Amino acid sequence: MTSGISTRTPQQALAALLDLYAPQRLLVVGASQFPALQAFQNAHPQVLVAHAAPGALPPELAAQRFDLALVVDCLEHLPKRTGLELLGGIRNLNASRIAVLADLAVCDWKDTDFFALALQSNERFQRDEQVLTLFTYDLREYKQVPDWLNARFWANPENFGKYWW
Repeated sequence: MTSGISTRTPQQALAALLDLYAPQRLLVVGASQFPALQAFQNAHPQVLVAHAAPGALPPELAAQRFDLALVVDCLEHLPKRTGLELLGGIRNLNASRIAVLADLAVCDWKDTDFFALALQSNERFQRDEQVLTLFTYDLREYKQVPDWLNARFWANPENFGKYWW
């Protein structure tokens, strides 16, 4: 968890995420547009960008898979239960990578609500009294393969590769 305030702006952090993951199919859930997305679209016109308003995903988007989902200016407009269902559904069905930018004070969420959804706190941004937090989830980095998960620790390692059962 990040405890300090980032020196970057939220737009710089979102732009860095978009550059890092370079999605070909992008889902954006939120009430407004943001400059980092517009710059990414201008630089990568071939990328499919699907937009959804805060709330449950429309059926045509809920049935699709995306490389990355960005949830920006969204949770502040939803009841907490609806937000939990939205993030859980996107994580489980629609995208292997998620980035959520939220004002925890406005949306009445706590860090632990995001941790319960397996999201990690990456950065905090402050402007005057407002504090935004960036949470991310990447299925490929969610859990490392444990050291003990190999043939050396099987019940009969001497038989590994000798017999077909």
